[in-house]
Order: sequence, then structure tokens, then C-alpha cells
Amino acid sequence: MKPLAERLRPQSLKEYIGQKHLVGEGAVLSNMISSGRISSFILWGPPGVGKTTLAKIIAQTLDIPFYTLSAVSSGVKEVRDVIESARKNQFFGTQSPILFIDEIHRFSKSQQDSLLAAVETGAITLIGATTENPSFEVIRPLLSRCQVYTLQPLTEDELLQLLDRAINEDIVLKERQVKMEETSALMRYSSGDARKLLNILDLLLNASDEGTLVINDKIVTDRLQQNPMAYDKDGEMHYDIISAFIKSIRGSDPDAALYWLARMIEGGEDPKFIARRLLISAAEDIGLANPNALLLANAAFDAVAKIGWPEGRIPLAEATVYLATSPKSNSAYMGVNNAISKVKETGNLPVPLHLRNAPTKLMKNLGYGESYKYPHDFPGHFVSQQYLPDELKDEHFWTPADNPAEDKLKARMGGYWK
Repeated sequence: MKPLAERLRPQSLKEYIGQKHLVGEGAVLSNMISSGRISSFILWGPPGVGKTTLAKIIAQTLDIPFYTLSAVSSGVKEVRDVIESARKNQFFGTQSPILFIDEIHRFSKSQQDSLLAAVETGAITLIGATTENPSFEVIRPLLSRCQVYTLQPLTEDELLQLLDRAINEDIVLKERQVKMEETSALMRYSSGDARKLLNILDLLLNASDEGTLVINDKIVTDRLQQNPMAYDKDGEMHYDIISAFIKSIRGSDPDAALYWLARMIEGGEDPKFIARRLLISAAEDIGLANPNALLLANAAFDAVAKIGWPEGRIPLAEATVYLATSPKSNSAYMGVNNAISKVKETGNLPVPLHLRNAPTKLMKNLGYGESYKYPHDFPGHFVSQQYLPDELKDEHFWTPADNPAEDKLKARMGGYWK
């Protein structure tokens, strides 16, 4: 029998749970479906949030020929064969056939290049799915031809909605009396992943005797400890391990960080995936407490790209230990988040006139650039003047953390901005 996740795969938007920002009333993909015209796009999000399902629903709803390729098993020849078949299936004035590519981030540059002409001419409508940031993994010419839509992990309410649907609609679970005592462990282990939730239910169902299926936190935890990979059939565990890896670095535990690094190496993880996370950690968690961490992480990324496995493990290990043993600060990370929140709150405030560029006479006459003080003309290369919009002139977004490096920055800024 098919797994529970496959048995419950939604067949229409009415059955689809989550991603209301994309498929809710008036949302972008809903409007595309209503209009009957789909443009090429890439769905970016973690596993189990409905990327493949959404692509299939779109094709079924609009009755469009649907082709699918997996980047793991398909080469340039398979891409060209599918494009040729799609061309033969296209009729004048109708929506182009959909080519769905799962894990498009695994496509090589040449494979992605082979898609460009077909997407450009409309021979196919490309829908890609990726768990990786398209900015890093999808070539720019292809990105310029596609919109990128971000899918979010399911909320607890959405997971509970899915759980209720499984219990009341699945042909197997309907035959069993399900006694749902607690859901905290289910929610915790699912982590916003619909497939993981259903796979856990499958595990509990297959491991239980006939009769009432009791589900509570203890039963869920015990079963998953006995079968740590049973609910992880599609490799999602690498998200759990990378999370443990980054948190070990953040927590200044080099031994734990090296252990999780070794787990990823032995598991065949993409070295660039690890190197990117090290770059993010260096900026987010070490930051201004040790700016050299970002330089070393970037050097490790370059080294891994040049030498690959197995030697790539050495610069990754060096960067891992360096980051884990570095002093920590998230002041820059928090500072930019604070600034972004204020921008969202206040909108596009005008730039003060004295900070504006004045390339034309008209702009000069309007006061652009007037009264601007050039810091290099003053002692110490500093002069006090307002740089924020008038409405925010007293705001502070960056708060230095408590470490020797930022103590110096704090003292310097305190001397400037008395």
C-alpha cells in the first residue's frame, strides 16, 4: 500500500494546506490559476511544505500537459527529450506544457543552460522546486526568466488541520479507532514538515497492534527513538544535523561541531552546503566580535570549491573549529533586523536634502546636497551631522555586544557621538 503521505496528497487547492500567501484568495498563484495563464517560477522552501503537490495541482486544475524530471537522475539529453515532447504537445493559443523539475538546485550549469531557450520562447512553462537558496544554485539567466516564490514551514494549526484530515479521511486510519491524547511531540518532531508528520503517523500505525491506536507524547518519542530514520525517508535529517552543527558552533562547542560535521561528511552532504552555512554562522553568530571569522569562512568556501572531497573536509574542519572557539556576537545581525523592522513600519521616508546627490543645476537650486559636511575636511575625519531621516533622527539600531572588539567600537562611537 502507498505511504500515508502519498495517499493524502491533495488533488485540488481546496485540499491544499498552508502557503496562504501564495494560494489564498487574491494571492499570486491563485490569480495565475484563475486567469488560466501560468508563468515560469521556482518554489523555494524546506522539505514537506507542498512544492511538488502545488505544481501538480496547477497542472491538474488547468488541464495542462505535465512533465517531470528529477535533477538527481536526469541529464541534458533527458531535458532536451522532454522539451521536444512538450513542443509537440503545445497547441496554438494554449498554455505551454509544464515542466516540473524537482531539486533543480542539483542541476549543473549545462543542464540549466539547456532550459533557457525553451523557457524564453514559451515552449515550456518551467516550475522548479528547491530546498536551497536559488540565488546560489540557479544560474542568473534562468533566474531572470522565473519568479521565485518562497514556501514556509507549516504552522502548528496547519499541521493539526492535516492531522485531523488524516484521521478522518484516510482509508486505513478510518478503519482504526484513533485516540489522540497529546500532540506536542508530533508537532515538535514534525517541525513544520507535512510529510514528516504523516510519516510519523505511518510509523505509529505500522508499529501498533490491531485495535485502538493511542497517540501521546511518550508513545511518539519512544517510537522515534527506536526508529530514528523511520520518519525520514526522503533525507530531511540533514536539516536536523545542520541545525545541530550551527547550534554547536554558536554554543562554542568545537567537539560537538566536529562530530556533526563528520556526520554530514559520512552522509555524503554537499560540501558547498556546509560551507555556505559556515559563512552565515560567521556573520550571524561571530560577527563583529571577530571579523576574521567571516574571512576564514569565505576562504574555506573557496577552498572547498577548488578541491572538493575528500580533502575539502580539512578546510571545513579548520573553519568549524575557528568559528566554534571564536568570541560570539550577533549585534550586526540584530542591528539589520531592527532597521528592517523600522523600514517596514515607517515606509519610504525621504532622504534629508543635505545627503542627496546633486548632479544637475535644478537639483542644486532645490537644495540637494546643500550644507553637507565632508567628514575628511574635519579633525579626526569626523563631523557631527544628521544621517537618518528627520522622523528617525534619534533612533538606534545597532547595540554593541559585550566583547573586547566591540568595546573598542563602542568607545570610538561614543567619542564621536557624544
